[in-house]
This record gives sequence, C-alpha cells and structure tokens, in this order.
Amino acid sequence: MNVKVASAQYDISFLASWQDYQQKVERWVTDAIQQDAQILLFPEYASMELASLFGQDVYSSLDKQLAAMQSVHDDYLDLFKRLAKQHQCLIQSGSFPVGCEPGVYRNRAYLFMPDGKVDYQDKLMMTRFENEQWFIRGGTELKCFDTEYGKIAINICYDSEFPLLARKQVEAGANLILVPSCTDTLAGYHRVKIGCQARALENQCYVVQSCLVGHAEWSEAIDVNIGAAAIYTPVDRGFPDNGVLVAGELNAVQWVIGEVSLAACAVVREQGQVFNYRDWPLQNDLI
Repeated sequence: MNVKVASAQYDISFLASWQDYQQKVERWVTDAIQQDAQILLFPEYASMELASLFGQDVYSSLDKQLAAMQSVHDDYLDLFKRLAKQHQCLIQSGSFPVGCEPGVYRNRAYLFMPDGKVDYQDKLMMTRFENEQWFIRGGTELKCFDTEYGKIAINICYDSEFPLLARKQVEAGANLILVPSCTDTLAGYHRVKIGCQARALENQCYVVQSCLVGHAEWSEAIDVNIGAAAIYTPVDRGFPDNGVLVAGELNAVQWVIGEVSLAACAVVREQGQVFNYRDWPLQNDLI
C-alpha cells in the first residue's frame, strides 16, 4: 500500500490564546491534507509553545511550565483527535510533557487514528537536558501500533540513536518509524539524522524525521531549534541511491511530503542487493 507522509518543520509561536494555537494547528493540518497527506508527523516538544499562554513567570521556569501545561492537556488531545477524525488521517502530534504522578513527567508522543482512537509512545532514552535540568523521566514500554497502513512505530528523537529499540519494533512488524525530534545545535540535528538513516539502512524500512525549527528567546525549554525534516529509505535497488526520499531546507518552515510504499520493504528484504534485515542475527555469532 502506498501512503503519502507529511513531516513538519514546525516553528514555535508566542501565543496570545488557546484559539491562536488551535487555528495554527488547523492551518498546518489543512495544508498537509490539501497535498493529499495521509500520515502527518509533528516534532518533539512542538506543544511547548503552549507555555507562552501562562505568562513570563511560568514560561521562564522549567518546573512551572510543566505543571501549567497539564491544564491544556485534555484540550490538546481533543484538538488532534477531532482533526484526525475530520480529515480521516493519522496524526502523530509531536510530543507533550505529561504528568503521570505528582512531580513525575514523561515525554509522550500521541498517535491519533482516523477512527478516534488514541495511543502513545513515551520517550525511553533521556537526554542530559531532560535528565539533569528538566527532570523528565523515561518511559518503560516500547510499542508498535496497528494502523490501516500497517504497523507503525515511534522513536522520539534520542531514541532513534539506539538501534535495538527500532530493531524490536521492526521485528514486531513495523515498516515505518516516525521520529519527532527537537535539537538545539546543528550537531544534535545531525546525530538524530544519522540515527534515522542508520535505522532505515539496517532494518530496510522507512524512517521519517520531523524537526522543530526557529528561535523562541522567551522559552527556557525550546529557545533554539535547528533541523530539517526528511523521509529516509533503504539504500538498495528500487530506492534512492542516497537513501533520502525527500528532505526539507534547513530551518525553513514547511511540510516535507513524500509517498512511501510499505510493501516495498518486504520486497527489498527478499530481493535486495544486500540483506541487512535478514542478516542482522548473524552478527551475534561474531561477538
């Protein structure tokens, strides 16, 4: 089955009201749908622009903004659930810092289905900033989601740099891995990019990266954002020679859209020039 995927290079706004946020998200989603996108991916921590709704005392404090964000969590879920149903598309909305118990937050990536169902993947591997300054904790469960397009997985940013996570998801049937990311240096962007390309190569699957872009000097959490969205593929016959189906312009505000054939993953694993996916277990005999 061929499916058109849209990956956002999403900019951070300073919002005057919830209605401003709602209208912005609606514009982004409508724009992708008008380009026939069926799966939409937003970047990690795209939701943090909502901290601007709560005033300087809150958005300039790492702790206070996490607590304040919980008051719009349900509205956030309702918004994306409505848009996924309205447009009959699948939306990965980026990530939202969710309070799971008093003082405990997890970086959660929700997946909104066309039938109204909602699931999520928590980030598993925390960066130094999340661990040492923001005190966001890692999740405990690695998931693979059943959709009308086949099984889909999510690696949140840093998670994409750890090959065994994606490998387990691909072995569970995922041929498409969504990677919402947020990086504040060019090196950080390239680390995630290289991780995404490596996961696509070794698993002979598609990996889609979305990036937060632009500066938000007002924010303690997402003040600098650098990156370019892309769809990465196996590097073999029937796919681009460089493993890049489509990529955006660095730091531009845009959708990056391409059509993927998830059935082609099975074909390349059987008929490719190399058998990265099949030969994975062989390395265990060598170490």
